[in-house]
Amino acid sequence: MHNVVVLGLQWGDEGKGKIVDYLANQADVVVRFQGGHNAGHTLVIDQQVYKLSLLPSCIVRPGKMAIIGNGVVLDPWALFKEIDTLTERGINISPKNLAIADNACLILPLHAELDRHREELQGGNKIGTTGRGIGPAYEDKVGRRAIHAGDLLQSDFLKQRINNLLSHHNALRQGLNMPLIEENVLFNQITDITHRLTPFVTSTVQLLQHYQQQKRHILFEGAQGALLDIDHGTYPYVTSSNTLTGQVFSGAGFYGPAAVLGVIKAYTTRVGQGPFPTEDLGDIGQKMREIGHEFGTVTGRKRRCGWFDATLVRQIVRLSGAKGLVLTKLDVLDDFDKINIGVGYEILGKSYDYLPSSLQLQQQAKPIYRQVTGWKSSLKGCRDWSKLPTAAKNYIQVIEEFVGVPIFMISTSPEREDIIVRQNVFSL
Repeated sequence: MHNVVVLGLQWGDEGKGKIVDYLANQADVVVRFQGGHNAGHTLVIDQQVYKLSLLPSCIVRPGKMAIIGNGVVLDPWALFKEIDTLTERGINISPKNLAIADNACLILPLHAELDRHREELQGGNKIGTTGRGIGPAYEDKVGRRAIHAGDLLQSDFLKQRINNLLSHHNALRQGLNMPLIEENVLFNQITDITHRLTPFVTSTVQLLQHYQQQKRHILFEGAQGALLDIDHGTYPYVTSSNTLTGQVFSGAGFYGPAAVLGVIKAYTTRVGQGPFPTEDLGDIGQKMREIGHEFGTVTGRKRRCGWFDATLVRQIVRLSGAKGLVLTKLDVLDDFDKINIGVGYEILGKSYDYLPSSLQLQQQAKPIYRQVTGWKSSLKGCRDWSKLPTAAKNYIQVIEEFVGVPIFMISTSPEREDIIVRQNVFSL
C-alpha cells in the first residue's frame, strides 16, 4: 500500500504528531486535509520539542514534501509565525518542501475576532472553541464568500472577493454591535502578506496526482479527532470540519487506495465542553493529567482525563474503516493497580453498546467497566513486544478483542523511536 491515512479516533490529542513523524521516515509526502491552527501536534526528537499547528509533521524531516490541502482553513499570520519559529531552530522551509493548495480558504483577522466575540456571548453555554476563527472561516467557505489562497495572485479579483465578504460580515457585525471593517484596511492586511504566501501556493491536486503516478508513499495526516467530526461527533461540541476518512478525498483533492490507521491513547482525554462518559473528576483523572502532561498544545488548557472508552473507539473504527490501530501513552498507566476499560453505557436504566447521537442521552451516559490488573512497572523506552509485562499485553489484547481490529504499533514514551512495531503499516 503506497498511501496511509492517520486519524485520531478519540477527541484529539491522541499523539498523532509523533506517529505521523515516525511513519514519515517511510513516506515521501505528508498531507494535511482538514482543520486549521486549532490542531496542535507535539514532536519530541532527540530531546528537542517541536510544537506544530498548521505545518504537517514531516516538516522537521529533510527530504520530505509537506502539503496543506484545500480542506484546511489557513491563517497566513499563524503559518508565518510557525515557520519563523522553526527557521530559528535550523529547520529549512521553502516551496521545495511545503506546498499550499490554491483553493484553500484563508482565515482572516475578522474571523478570529468574530469567533471570540460570539463565544463570549454564549456565557455558560460556550462550545469551547479556541477562538482562532476556524468556525467562521468554514462558515464563509460554505457560504461561498471565502477568500482562497490563490485569489491573492490577482489584486483586482481580490478586491471583488473582499467586497463580497464584507457585505456579509459588516451586516453581521452591526447586529452584534461590533465595529465595521473598511475594505481598504482588509485589502492592505492581505496584500501585506501576499508576497510571502504566494510562493507556496500551487495546485496541490495536480501535485498529488504527480506523486501518485510515481507511486510515491503518501501519508495523510488528520487533525483533531474523529469524535469531534461535525457529523458524527458529540454535536454541538465538535469542530467545524469532517475529521473522518471521507474528508481525505475532498480535503486533499485525492482519490486512490489508502489504508486507514487509527491512533488511540491508552486512556481518554478531552479539551473543552461536551459529553465524556468515562471522565474521572477525582484523583485518578488528576494523576493521568500530571503523568501524561495533559495540557493543550495550542491553548494550554487542562485536558479532562478518564479511562479508555472502548465502546466509542469501536464505534469510530467502524465509521472510519480503520484496518489497524496505534496505541499511544501506554507508559502513563504504569503506576495503576487496577485499570478500567469502558465496554458500554447505562442510560436512563437501559444498556447501550454505542453512544447515541442525542446530546441529552450522551449527557446521561454512565460507563460500564471491565477491570484489568495493572503491570506496576515502567514501560518507558520499551521497543520490543516480548519485553512488555504480561499484564500490559493483556490490556492491549482486551482492547483489540473488543474494538475488533489489531494494534499494529505501541508508543511507550514521547521520544520518536520508543515505539513497538508489530506490523509495518505500509505493507497493509
